Amino acid sequence: MSGADLLARIRLIRSQSIGPVTFRQLLARFGSAEAALQAVPDLAARGGGRMPALCSEEQAERERARVEALGGRYLSLGQGLYPSLLAESDNAPPLLTAIGDLSLLERPSVAMVGARNASAAACRFARGLAHDLGREGVVVVSGLARGIDAAAHEGGLATGTIGVIAGGLDIFYPPENERLQREMAAKGLVLAEMPPGTEPRARHFPYRNRIIAGLCPATLVVEAAPRSGSLITARLAAEMGREVLAVPGSPLDPRAQGCNGLIRDGATLVQNAAEVMEALRPGLGGVRSGRDLFSYSPEVPASVEPDGAERARVEELLGPSPAPVDEIVRLSGLEPGAVQLVLLELDLAGRLDRHAGGKVSLR
Repeated sequence: MSGADLLARIRLIRSQSIGPVTFRQLLARFGSAEAALQAVPDLAARGGGRMPALCSEEQAERERARVEALGGRYLSLGQGLYPSLLAESDNAPPLLTAIGDLSLLERPSVAMVGARNASAAACRFARGLAHDLGREGVVVVSGLARGIDAAAHEGGLATGTIGVIAGGLDIFYPPENERLQREMAAKGLVLAEMPPGTEPRARHFPYRNRIIAGLCPATLVVEAAPRSGSLITARLAAEMGREVLAVPGSPLDPRAQGCNGLIRDGATLVQNAAEVMEALRPGLGGVRSGRDLFSYSPEVPASVEPDGAERARVEELLGPSPAPVDEIVRLSGLEPGAVQLVLLELDLAGRLDRHAGGKVSLR
């Protein structure tokens, strides 16, 4: 990737109204990030909205310089070092920043997540399990949070562990994990989707969770309360067609209710590294693509140019309630590429919201 291409990709993904799906469609239609940036104003105008604020070259250059000063580098979707399993999901981040040992991305991995306020027994179990999995050659992936995440990373430090953070590479959250994050940058690998300097906010954590789930063929939950972030990660893993594993706990402990519920709903019960490896081995030979389970948004062919009546037909089918893109294609009677181009124009105009499962709604 040339320096100019990287700067253009940074500018595109840091621009207003451009998320992972829109980024991918723009590159598929226009062939490069530079060409996509030039096309955005016209697309937004056709969508009936205002021109989105584009990230400037100066902003992109400052970000790149900061990443390099931290000792990090960029991983770009569709290019060599980008994690192959993560690339299969329809909302894979177009750019990741990384500090540490990139060879860990090429090894078998399992995500291990759980409660921030975990019990001492669960933390000890997670630490020992990560150590045992590491001896089997498995890299443990987690989110560098308190509790189970930190214990899993500590157990995997000697053999290989990857931390995915919600903020920028230069932000340590929670503050008490600064030592651990620095040690992982030296001995393991730290990944971030957000640019340097970004303080993690509540909305960033589900984005981080999708990366954790997407990196691995299996996600293991050790203690989780109902409606916790760990269960969001498990749900995302299931939607991607990955294995979901759970450690059972006492029905008297609220922190075990999430895991016990996962097992009740079909997750694989595991109690040691041997059982994790037994569940993991089928996934090491190939994981079902996320495109098999999501309503994947097709690329927009460059030749597709819907007329005014066709654009109006698509817009009439949209409303405030999320609707599957596949259903809009069916009801409109148009080619999928034509529908996707109209949705792309509305998205760039700030008039469209994209939802999980390939659904969209009009603002």
